[in-house]
Amino acid sequence: MFFAGWEGLARTLIVGVLAYVALVAFLRLSGKRTLSKMNAFDLVVTVALGSTLATVLLNKGVALAEGALAFALLIGLQFAVTWSSVRARWVRQLVTGEPRMLLYRGELLPAAMRRARVTDDEVRAAVRAAGLPSLGDAEAVVLETDGSFSVVRRGGGAGPSSLAGVQVI
Repeated sequence: MFFAGWEGLARTLIVGVLAYVALVAFLRLSGKRTLSKMNAFDLVVTVALGSTLATVLLNKGVALAEGALAFALLIGLQFAVTWSSVRARWVRQLVTGEPRMLLYRGELLPAAMRRARVTDDEVRAAVRAAGLPSLGDAEAVVLETDGSFSVVRRGGGAGPSSLAGVQVI
């Protein structure tokens, strides 16, 4: 069916604009963490928000108020979980996992790479992207909780190590 009448188009237009405004308002109220670089938990919440928006837009059986409540519920739950993860290590580990070291002092860590499902080529690419000519120039390569790679250059930096708390295996 290509056209079911003006009423459906008008509803989609009006509810779409209002649902979008409600979603943006909730996201702004929830703070920058809601829109930060995503880990797996954040991705799930983002997909759920998108699915909720689509449902509100296209399903006549879902009222705008119900959709706005669903937005608030998802964002509120994300806020509660992230608030808890800042205060309780076990919540943080449950939700985001831990960073994992894949290379240490120029040596690949095959067991850690297998567990993280990362190939030698991906580690080498991360080292190249950091502008290092060889693996030996890297103190460490870490797979972060958001799936990105961090490369720590060799060097005698002063102060606490940025590698504290990173799992080796």
